[in-house]
Amino acid sequence: GGGRYDDLVKRFTGQSVPATGVSIGVDRLLAALAAKGRLDTTAQGPVVVTVMDRDRMADYMGMVNDLRAAGIRAEMYLGNPKNFGNQLKYADKRGSPIAIIQGGDEAAKGVVQIKDLILGAKIAQQATVEEWKSQPAQVEVGRDDLVRAVRDILDRHG
Repeated sequence: GGGRYDDLVKRFTGQSVPATGVSIGVDRLLAALAAKGRLDTTAQGPVVVTVMDRDRMADYMGMVNDLRAAGIRAEMYLGNPKNFGNQLKYADKRGSPIAIIQGGDEAAKGVVQIKDLILGAKIAQQATVEEWKSQPAQVEVGRDDLVRAVRDILDRHG
C-alpha cells in the first residue's frame, strides 16, 4: 500500500510539504514470516483483567499497571462488560493464561479472584470430579498479593 501524505506532515509541523509513502503491510509481513517458519505462534497471551463495573475502570487499570510494572504482560478487557462469558472467551482467544476478576463483593473485601485458564482447560479435558475439586482453577487472594499470585501461577506453567 502507499499514497500521498502531504497533510500528515502539515499536521505535525505546520508546513505544507509534499510527501509520499509505501508499506508492504503488517499482514503480508506476518504471512511471509509464517511461511518461512519464523513466526512464534506459541507465545503466551497477556493476563486479562476483566471488567465487572464500569465505574471502577481506574481500579482495573491499576491492576494492569501493577502487573506490567512487574514485567507481566497484561491488558484490561475493553468490550461490553455486561456478558462475563464473552470476557472469558476473549481471554481464551488471546491465549491468556490467567483472568483476573474483581466484582463489587471482592472489592469490598479487598480481594481478587485469579482464574488459571491453563489449569482450567486441562482439568476440563481429563479430570474426574474429585480431581477437579482437588485442583481449583480459581483462587481468591488479597489485592496486595495479586502480582505474587499471578507470578506463582505463571512460573508453575513454565
